[in-house]
Amino acid sequence: MKFFIDTANLAEIREAQDMGILDGVTTNPSLMAKEGITGKDNVLRHYKQICEIVEGDVSAEVIGTTFDEMVREGEELAELDENIVVKLPMIKDGIKAIKYFSEKGIRTNCTLVFSAGQALLAAKAGATYVSPFVGRLDDISTDGVALIEQIVTIYRNYGYTTEVLAASVRHPMHLIQCAEIGADVMTGPLSVIKALLNHPLTDIGLAKFLEDNKKAASK
Repeated sequence: MKFFIDTANLAEIREAQDMGILDGVTTNPSLMAKEGITGKDNVLRHYKQICEIVEGDVSAEVIGTTFDEMVREGEELAELDENIVVKLPMIKDGIKAIKYFSEKGIRTNCTLVFSAGQALLAAKAGATYVSPFVGRLDDISTDGVALIEQIVTIYRNYGYTTEVLAASVRHPMHLIQCAEIGADVMTGPLSVIKALLNHPLTDIGLAKFLEDNKKAASK
């Protein structure tokens, strides 16, 4: 399973990269705004900075909603760096743009996916990644992990190469459950990845080892 971090915060990206387990980054206009990154030139510059930190794929989202707008923005984003993946919304013109980019050899991530039917359309259009939102479905009392499993099954049935990117991962159990059912990628905040480190028995065991070592050293 690939681990992506869902943020525009450069310090968090560097921390995840330094751990040696980061495979890529996803971000969006909301995350950019959270970091105070506004204005087209600043956003493009920020994406470039992210690409300089991370060796893997960086999903950069268009903000246009028409085919022409998405193509224009997507082509500009793709020119920034070879690791840029153009992120497009699950709408009619978004699917049309994904097909256009796939024929041009430009990789894409279809975002805001909330149903298996939407994921099927994205795969047929040639999306590199499809991003079903696990946490947002849970928020409306729908099983987000079950959707991931459904999409994985459909893709395997027909040999689609589109990777299932479990998005809106909120906690470690989301991550583990998505890994169990075969999601190709997960993206979430750094806190979710770091939470995998934690277990009380690890803490107790380490404290015991250090205590015993201290006793031995004092003899």
